[in-house]
Amino acid sequence: MTKSEFCLMLDDIIEEERGTVTPDSALVDLLGWDSLAVLSFIAAADERMGKTLSGKEVEECETVGDLLKLVGDSVE
Repeated sequence: MTKSEFCLMLDDIIEEERGTVTPDSALVDLLGWDSLAVLSFIAAADERMGKTLSGKEVEECETVGDLLKLVGDSVE
């Protein structure tokens, strides 16, 4: 998965127009980023990237770039 595909996946999770999310996006500024989005992201990371993440790890992230760091080498 590329960074662009990762961002598009997040657009879909938070139900935003495709192209809204960038690695620099602050999660607090994304209207759809809520507890359901966190759970959906955790499920997507497991299914699509083979990464097992905890809710605490995700909640500690402040930006989309921080989420990218969590999934590490799964994203090019």
